Amino acid sequence: MKNVIQAKMTLLDIVSEHEETIEVFQRYDEQAGVCLCCTALFDSVEAVAKNFALDLPTLISDLNQAINQVTDQA
Repeated sequence: MKNVIQAKMTLLDIVSEHEETIEVFQRYDEQAGVCLCCTALFDSVEAVAKNFALDLPTLISDLNQAINQVTDQA
């Protein structure tokens, strides 16, 4: 499994390059209490995790897993 996503990357950079990650962010919306792609698009994954009390390693892992699933299917 390749780790494409890094903590310093912005949500905009991630979703513009890897559309499949939108679903991952949507799964975290309820926990965050907001639409992450609506309110934190220009923030880093690290900042989003900190600001919305999300587990950073798990979020990054989930994002990378979504990307790798698409890559493996190609």
